[in-house]
Amino acid sequence: MMRKNGVSSDGYTFPVLNKLVVLLETGGSLSEVIHCLAMQMGFESDVYFCNTMIEAYVKSGCFENALKVFGEMTSKDMVSWTTMISGYAYEGNADGVFALFNEMRKDVKPNEVTMIVMLQTCSSVVEGRQLHGLVIKSGFLMDQSLKNSFLKMYAGFGRGHDLEMIFDEFVVRDVVSWNILISLHSSKGNTMTMVDCFNTMRCEKVEPNIETLTLLTSGLAECGNPYPGRKMHCLALKFGLFDDILKTSLLNLYANSGDLEMSAQLFRAVSQGNCSTWVAMRSLVVVCEKLGALRFGKAIHAYFIKNLLSNSSKEEAQSLETSILNMYVKCGNISSARICFDKMIVKDLVTWTSMIEGCGTHGLGAEAFELFHQMKSEGIEPNSVTFLSLLSASSHCGLLHEGCGILNSMKWEYAIEPGLDHYTCIVDLLGRCGKIKEALSIILKLVDSPDSRIWAALLAAARVHKDQRIGKYAAEKVLLDLESDNAAGYYTLFSNVQASFEKWDEVEKVRKYMKDRILMKHPGWSCLEVKGIFERFVSGDRSHHQMDDIYRMIECLSRNAVDNLGNALYSS
Repeated sequence: MMRKNGVSSDGYTFPVLNKLVVLLETGGSLSEVIHCLAMQMGFESDVYFCNTMIEAYVKSGCFENALKVFGEMTSKDMVSWTTMISGYAYEGNADGVFALFNEMRKDVKPNEVTMIVMLQTCSSVVEGRQLHGLVIKSGFLMDQSLKNSFLKMYAGFGRGHDLEMIFDEFVVRDVVSWNILISLHSSKGNTMTMVDCFNTMRCEKVEPNIETLTLLTSGLAECGNPYPGRKMHCLALKFGLFDDILKTSLLNLYANSGDLEMSAQLFRAVSQGNCSTWVAMRSLVVVCEKLGALRFGKAIHAYFIKNLLSNSSKEEAQSLETSILNMYVKCGNISSARICFDKMIVKDLVTWTSMIEGCGTHGLGAEAFELFHQMKSEGIEPNSVTFLSLLSASSHCGLLHEGCGILNSMKWEYAIEPGLDHYTCIVDLLGRCGKIKEALSIILKLVDSPDSRIWAALLAAARVHKDQRIGKYAAEKVLLDLESDNAAGYYTLFSNVQASFEKWDEVEKVRKYMKDRILMKHPGWSCLEVKGIFERFVSGDRSHHQMDDIYRMIECLSRNAVDNLGNALYSS
């Protein structure tokens, strides 16, 4: 319309058009049209126009045209060089970036924007440090964006010491600076340090943004402690900082800590039909798996089939269906897990391995091996995790011949070297079958660095089969290689072994040792879902509010069992 009305273009018309072209899918052909028109109107020597033309060509995928425009420019300013360097960076050509940067320095001095582009292109910390040294040597007055770019570069290479040293030198630290530091500690699992950084940030009167809260929530989710996460939730509500990513991170945090109610509430708050929904669904399935919430897990499965399955990609559907399969396995419903497995259109190695592991866990060793052979017939190669699941199934079901065959097949047919976990399973299998000496031989001959877990498996077997000599040897090894996180469990096992051999003095010594060091073995517990309410039970615990009713029911069941047994014996 402008051209039809005879209005002349000036030095800003075509640059504005170039900035709009990059937003369109057909930008490449339009860029060439604009370039031709501008040339006809005499703008070929206009530096501002040429700079925007280079950017338009690069963003439209016409890098060669951009390079041609740059080469034909009779006059280049700092923006021209920086724009072309950005073009090389956009193409992923690091060599081109540094070659052009060196050429640029012969003509003009780079500025902060140029250095930020260069830092984004660094492929090693050595290159980053060279640029850092150049900035210091050149006497740059670094703005906050460039300072943060150096922080981001060091964080990207995991150089925490360098990052913190520069961070401490900053007179002004904005929310971006703090986010980079928090992100580094979050990626390394330094939860307490991450929280300390956030508290210091608040003390310096720097207000968090939505990225800050998301980073903190994601980091806290890994530790499974909901209380700091709830603080983040309150802050998000206080500042009005909420999007689907933060909601999903909070959902994941509550899921990891077993808070089903809050997980479900946040799931309803997540927008429908986006990628966050898939992450949210997986988080809910995990919390059902942890709590044994079969009823709620079935509801999630139904929601997935009704609302998401038809609109999902094969990869998304397969991933979530495998998670649901695992949920059924962990909730004790192996039949539903198998139905879910059989209905899956696409099954990858993870899916097959999950089903094999589930069968083994439920004592269905024959079915586990049947699945394994079926998987091979469909052309899917097993990996070390698959073999670990089969060995575990063999151990649970006492399949000695099959387990030994799998270990040999793993090594000689598939060239997968067995690891410590595999040997621990085979030692457990041999021990359960009474092959105590053979189990000891496996440890001594094949395992390079046996840990307390494998010695504990041998010790437990020696206790069951009354092998006092090997039991004593295994006990010494267990206590020698003791893992601090399960010290109470191993000392309890050792005490039980001594009791089985009627060595009461040793039992008393072990228990006194545990008492003096406040080593307590946390009792196992089970969770039962009744009409949507979860009840937790611990052996010997009499604190439950329905304790009298529960024990009356147990007595009733016991009497019925005895009566039925008596009737069966009388009939026979």
